[in-house]
Amino acid sequence: MSNDEPDTGPSPGSSAVGVVDVEIQTEMEQSFLDYAMSVITSRALPDARDGLKPVHRRILWSMFDTGLRPDRPHKKCATVVGDVIANYHPHGDGSIYDALVRMGQSFSLGNTLIDPHGNFGSPSDPPAAYRYTECRLTNLAMTMAEGIDEETVDFASNFDGSRTEPMVMPSRFPNLLVNGSQGIAVGMATNIPTHNLGEIIDATIHLISHPEATVEDLMEFVRGPDFPTGGRMLGRAGAREALTTGRGSVKLRARAEIVEHRKRTSIVVTEIPYQTSIENIERKIADAVNRKVIEGITELRNESAKGVTRFVIELRPSAPVNVVLNNLWKHTPLQSSFAVNMVALVDGVPRTLNLKDALVAYVDHQIEVVTRRSQYRLDQARARAHIVEGLLRALDLIDEIITLIRASEDRAAALEGLCAEPMSFSAEQANHILDMQLSRLTRLGRTRLSDELAELAQVIVELEAILGDDTRLRQVIIDELSALRADHATPRRTEIVTDPGEMDAEDLIEDEPLVVTFTREGYVKATSPDMFRTQGRGGRGVQGARLKDDDVVVRVLLTTAHAWLLCFTNRGRVHRLKAYEVPLTSRTARGTALVNLLQLALDERVETVVEAREFPPDRYLMFVTRQGLAKKTSLSAYENIRANGLIALSLRDGDELVRVLETSGDDDVLVVSRAGQAMRFGEDDVRSMGRNAAGVRAMRLRPGDVVASADALTPDDPRDLLVVTSAGAAKRTAANRFPRKGRGGLGIIAVKMPNAESQVVGARLVDADDEVMLVSSGGVLIRTPVSDISAQGRAAAGVRAMALEDGVQVVAIAPVELPDIPDADESDDADAGEVTEVSEVDGTVRENSADEASPTP
Repeated sequence: MSNDEPDTGPSPGSSAVGVVDVEIQTEMEQSFLDYAMSVITSRALPDARDGLKPVHRRILWSMFDTGLRPDRPHKKCATVVGDVIANYHPHGDGSIYDALVRMGQSFSLGNTLIDPHGNFGSPSDPPAAYRYTECRLTNLAMTMAEGIDEETVDFASNFDGSRTEPMVMPSRFPNLLVNGSQGIAVGMATNIPTHNLGEIIDATIHLISHPEATVEDLMEFVRGPDFPTGGRMLGRAGAREALTTGRGSVKLRARAEIVEHRKRTSIVVTEIPYQTSIENIERKIADAVNRKVIEGITELRNESAKGVTRFVIELRPSAPVNVVLNNLWKHTPLQSSFAVNMVALVDGVPRTLNLKDALVAYVDHQIEVVTRRSQYRLDQARARAHIVEGLLRALDLIDEIITLIRASEDRAAALEGLCAEPMSFSAEQANHILDMQLSRLTRLGRTRLSDELAELAQVIVELEAILGDDTRLRQVIIDELSALRADHATPRRTEIVTDPGEMDAEDLIEDEPLVVTFTREGYVKATSPDMFRTQGRGGRGVQGARLKDDDVVVRVLLTTAHAWLLCFTNRGRVHRLKAYEVPLTSRTARGTALVNLLQLALDERVETVVEAREFPPDRYLMFVTRQGLAKKTSLSAYENIRANGLIALSLRDGDELVRVLETSGDDDVLVVSRAGQAMRFGEDDVRSMGRNAAGVRAMRLRPGDVVASADALTPDDPRDLLVVTSAGAAKRTAANRFPRKGRGGLGIIAVKMPNAESQVVGARLVDADDEVMLVSSGGVLIRTPVSDISAQGRAAAGVRAMALEDGVQVVAIAPVELPDIPDADESDDADAGEVTEVSEVDGTVRENSADEASPTP
């Protein structure tokens, strides 16, 4: 448009001057996003470094700045609220006073930051108005601001630019986890429980010393939340989930005791779950009683006073106390849950934190705080040392300086003369010299300055060492945290108890004796020892298992339900399962295939089994293979076994495991071969090796011979070696009859074989009062006292221990290490060797004499 054309205004569809057309949807989205971020970062969520929201930080800073310290009198809360509104937080007085009050409530925080004076409320009642109450900082709150005047944190202008406020507090303890936080933002919320200060500091110190520590490592120190109202936390599953992931639910239960009087019984509650009140609990119980949800309650009485909780629930004399108590847990706030949602700001961004994340944010903050404080102190010390050096040199030139000053027209001329040659003082030194009083020209003044310079030199060296060495700097943080812990740590208030609703299967299973039987075809079963009664030697036994064709029992293990069964396979791997995981069956049952219990490969089978309850590093497993090799490995190497097993040892082609022994490191090992040779050597002849090692030569074998058994014994072991052959013969020989030799030899005779077909099937160290089980290839078991088997020399052939049918051999033996078990019946002819068989078809019982043939399974 030219200048000659008249202005006709904005054309249709165009915007007026100063008006911008925008989409209303875009504007609403942007405006709401700005509002949401403002609420998230400036109001509702705490900072992970000091655990404070802006309102709490401003309250503490205002009180610190105005001198409301522990050694000074309380002041009206109205003064604090007004100062915070006027200078730092231009919001409603109600929100500020509520935040102030919460920091002073002992039932809200485990470690309060405000020292209250007056009515600060109770779990069921609000506090008095701020014109009636007074406050000041606690000693612990002073540590939140410790070093704030040493440039440890950044400051920013307040809302009107009239003064500055800290962006974060130095926070010399992990306040986020110790006191927790709660808040609702836009689209997110936080609900962090309180924790025990001592536990959190211990975990922080461990993390500082071991930055690679995992959450599981830190949970060794932090057992879970610790609420100021005490009570009981049911189980650690919820707390473990919360500490591991940042989210979880913690079950809380009141502390209640059953008190029996002469004519009545009452339930006395002395601690309640966090964020509940006696008044609310009383209303809920009364409502449940009126609706007949809970019966047996006659009276409710709140006897709480002066901060001590005592709530009495009177019961009818005939009321079942435990039933009433369980109903109270179920239907009233005497049991509640705390939903953990650990959301905090990290670098200004909201994040869900686990235990390690929260502590890492705090430790990084402390490293910055101590670094900045040390640098500030170093700069101050260097500046002061520079001044002191100038003052000491001025004392040496005092006459010249006085002459110079008297000749100068004004201070500026004197300052210029001091800085010029030949004196050459710096501007800072020259100003201090001009300010120096005549009284400091004495010898005493020189001495004091010399001492001060020496102290400053030492301080400078120490601060430079801290700033130059990360380990030294971290140790400073550890020392300060340890001192704070010693001053402020308190015992745990919330007791951690077993959750009846989350008990493991093991908690519900009695640790009772079990006989676990393994077969060659890979079947396993557990049986009660009561099903086998003691018989004299030479008896026929009782039917132990109805086996598949060509299957035989190869191993019988006497253990208890809670023991670990370490199953070592022919492939040199180890799997494990609890004994109670083996199905408990009848004596004659076939059992369950091991592939249903363990993740075995197609060509993998269990060769030997070891019972273990603990895995100490000073205990060992001694592996003995069929080809005479031995390997020793620490038992702790097998504590954590994956579901698909773990490598136990490397086996040579054609070799397989015979026995795995648990040893102390100072034992002897006695190896017995199929041909009846025995080799005894010291355990220290075999060094400890890793899991992948193959081992060393333990016993040299003649062609065709293999190792049959092995056992561990002490150098002066008083036990006997029980040797059993496939022909059913057995004998005992004193262990001291087998001398200790170096490993790798042929050994000496342990038993005389009656014929070429016989061979040793098992050898065990036993006491005279022990009992053993002998297992035949037909699945028959006999339990007999060791005392019935005679003690003989090494070259003896033994006596008959088990009567065998044609084609049947003894295939395995197992010691009975359990207490004597009463006979299944009191028959007088137990020694006759009768066999009791239970039919799997109709459950009928058939008695067979010793002269009759044993039924074929």
